[in-house]
Amino acid sequence: MELELSTGTFTPRRDRRPRLEEPPPVRLVAIEDCRLPASAGLEQELDRFYAGLLRFQRLDDSDQLAYKAENQDLRFQIVEGPVTPREMRTLGIAVPSLAELTQRLNDAEIEFVRLQGLMPGTQSLMVYDPAGNPLEITEFGFAL
Repeated sequence: MELELSTGTFTPRRDRRPRLEEPPPVRLVAIEDCRLPASAGLEQELDRFYAGLLRFQRLDDSDQLAYKAENQDLRFQIVEGPVTPREMRTLGIAVPSLAELTQRLNDAEIEFVRLQGLMPGTQSLMVYDPAGNPLEITEFGFAL
């Protein structure tokens, strides 16, 4: 089958629909927005960790410290003084590549533990954020 040559010139029409922003390349393993405690004064460190390393998008329209993931939001309750966690529940986060995140964590000199899952080939990283909240990070294909 051969295609005929075009007899006219093609000029695309301008698309007037509003452009959608690309979602952040990180997901929360949750069914609703998540809330974590943090001590006052850690805002810049949390920004470097969540927006810089994990690639969340900082939400500026909120009256509290909040980050947007692809599917949900992560909000922090800022308290004066040290935070004493009532429950040590691990927050699940999924990223596109554990290898890239491992390199970024190593470059930032942030300690983490590599965990092997029950299924062959499943891995995750256990890390604490600057506020001391435990996080388990997996790849998209192996979210909790």
